[in-house]
Amino acid sequence: MRAKITYLVTAAVLVFYFVLVGSRGVLLIQNGTLLTVTFGVAVLILPLIGIWFLWKNTQFVQRANRLAAELDAEGGLPVDELVRTPSGRIDRNSADVVFARRKEETEDSPDDWRCWFRLAVAYQDARDTPRARKAMQRAITLHAGRPVNV
Repeated sequence: MRAKITYLVTAAVLVFYFVLVGSRGVLLIQNGTLLTVTFGVAVLILPLIGIWFLWKNTQFVQRANRLAAELDAEGGLPVDELVRTPSGRIDRNSADVVFARRKEETEDSPDDWRCWFRLAVAYQDARDTPRARKAMQRAITLHAGRPVNV
């Protein structure tokens, strides 16, 4: 729940920032000189990119959460079997062992979105966020029944 609140607060702050920056871009364009119109257009591009990025990330999180809920209903969510340090951080060797098992499971069933979901969790536990996102995106694509681009 804390993560959802943090995400919503961050998204709200970003939207406020996008509106603020966008209004400045409009003011620059309304000034009407070649220089201010050019700067105004440049300033408007940043909030547009930001809104697109925020939208795509929100869609990704919602889809991943739907998969997690479905997997939870099936009883297929990965069990936290990781060894932790006294400070609560995941032990690297423990994460590597679980990752190797998840990778093997995914190689045995490459078309099963459930395997890709669990692999994404293992990547995240191993602190490899880019690969975790790619694996989760693949799970989302497989779940939707769309062809996977290799």
